[in-house]
Amino acid sequence: MENFFLDNKDVLFHFDTMDLDRIIKLFEDDFKEAQTYPEAPKNIEDAKDSYKRVMEIVGSIAAEYMAPYAAEVDEQGVILENGEVRLAPATSRAWDMLSKAELTGMAMSRKYGGLNMPMTLLTMAGEVLSRADASFLNLGLQQDIGLTLENFGNEDQKQRIIPLLAQGKETSAMILTEPDAGSDLQAVSLKATQAPDGTWRLNGVKRFITNGCGRIGLVLARSEDREGARGLSLFLYHRDKHTKIRRVEEKLGIHGSPTCEMQFDNAPAELVGERGWGLIKYTMWLMNSARLSVASQGVGIAEAAYREAEKYARERIQFGAPIINLPPVFEMLTNMRVSIEAARSLLYETARAVEMKEGLERYSQKHPEQADALKADIKKYTKLAALYTPMAKLFNTEMANKVTYDAIQIHGGTGYMKDFSVERHYRDARITNIYEGTSQLQVVAAIGGVMSGVAASIMDEFENEDWSELPAALIDSVKAMRTKFEKAQLAVREAGNEQYTNFHARRLVEMATDIIISWLMLRDGRHSERKLKAAEIFITLARPRIEAHSTFVLNNHDCYLKNYQTIIEEF
Repeated sequence: MENFFLDNKDVLFHFDTMDLDRIIKLFEDDFKEAQTYPEAPKNIEDAKDSYKRVMEIVGSIAAEYMAPYAAEVDEQGVILENGEVRLAPATSRAWDMLSKAELTGMAMSRKYGGLNMPMTLLTMAGEVLSRADASFLNLGLQQDIGLTLENFGNEDQKQRIIPLLAQGKETSAMILTEPDAGSDLQAVSLKATQAPDGTWRLNGVKRFITNGCGRIGLVLARSEDREGARGLSLFLYHRDKHTKIRRVEEKLGIHGSPTCEMQFDNAPAELVGERGWGLIKYTMWLMNSARLSVASQGVGIAEAAYREAEKYARERIQFGAPIINLPPVFEMLTNMRVSIEAARSLLYETARAVEMKEGLERYSQKHPEQADALKADIKKYTKLAALYTPMAKLFNTEMANKVTYDAIQIHGGTGYMKDFSVERHYRDARITNIYEGTSQLQVVAAIGGVMSGVAASIMDEFENEDWSELPAALIDSVKAMRTKFEKAQLAVREAGNEQYTNFHARRLVEMATDIIISWLMLRDGRHSERKLKAAEIFITLARPRIEAHSTFVLNNHDCYLKNYQTIIEEF
């Protein structure tokens, strides 16, 4: 029996070596819930055993009920019929399987019918499901609505809505984007109007809404008579006759995921939290989760494409031997494998940072007497999460696009045909570095942490560890990479020019990312000789990238920047 969790040695490696002890204690509130809920763990080992059993179920569903039908789902897509979206039958079956397994509320609290599992495990499940069918992640693990309500909704909203989501009785959507707003959410114009009786009504159009056919939605709307972010609030709505799905987009990839255009005609809604905080607090809180989700999707797609490419390379005979024996081919495959493992290390470190932030905040609210003692840690992990999430989204989705591109190349002409699934993986990967914030926007989100010293603090923490059991040459190589990065960073800082900083932002973010991943992979190398070899390959490839970026920054004066603008303007 196939299982996409148990057959992935690298995922199992991370499951076994990740340090989740403090996170488990925080989320289980020192295991007090074991007295109320029979299924709640009694200690750390009990929790880990429960997590593994859940992941085995996820892996089984992915392998048996999703992967065999992914091509069929891609071919059938979704259909808008009489104002309702009809999913591909295989998608509906997979959703039913997750619901019956009680996994549609993995990260939600037991109080509301969830499993209270850490986001790290939800991220791992996202990767496993995305390997089977990338389009399903947008439906099957869309738990952001329930978690947002847990954090910011009132108790009545929590009691009414979260159990429906946790039990899989309703699907949901985060409804943010508009035709003229796109990534600039401050420009959202859908109007929320409050009636004299205190009820709210929504009017306007939303576009590119993932799973917009979901019955439960959180809508970003303009409730105040002012422009910008402070005029926006967040609203809970239950789709009825006042909301029309005008169209379902025809997309390049992820065909099993419905992307909808929606029209609100005086649709009733409820305010979530406080007026004016919809974007700057509630939606921004969601960004960590959204970036993590897509970063995991990128790793899952890449894993699927790599496996297809390796299988094909072993079976395809040319010049009397399998093409995997050809150096250009096995070099490509090795680089693909190392890139995926690098992305996975960054993904789970990012998930842990987000988890620590959320867990500490949650524990602090439950135990206000300890709030002051936890402030420093909360501040630290808030900064780490703010840097790690755009960094992981950027690296992992760009990696997925490169790996799927190379997977087709290894297949040659056959990879361009629908007979092989790599062309689907290639199409599915393309959206990952666009939605939930393009790669360019991830750079904007990450450069602050790179320039302010958050990235340096991560590097410091790694450098201060005891690395004596690993080859000194590798450690020295990573330190030398940091020196190159810091010279470039200093040159940009001393220029004191915002445009100059923005011009070099991607180079600086990519350098910092390469260095941090190098340390993460060296840490993995403490547990495995094979992982140490992978770290050495990654560092060997990262070194010239950092050298090139640093040289470009140090030699790039204002006049050079102007040349770039002139080329476009004079065309």
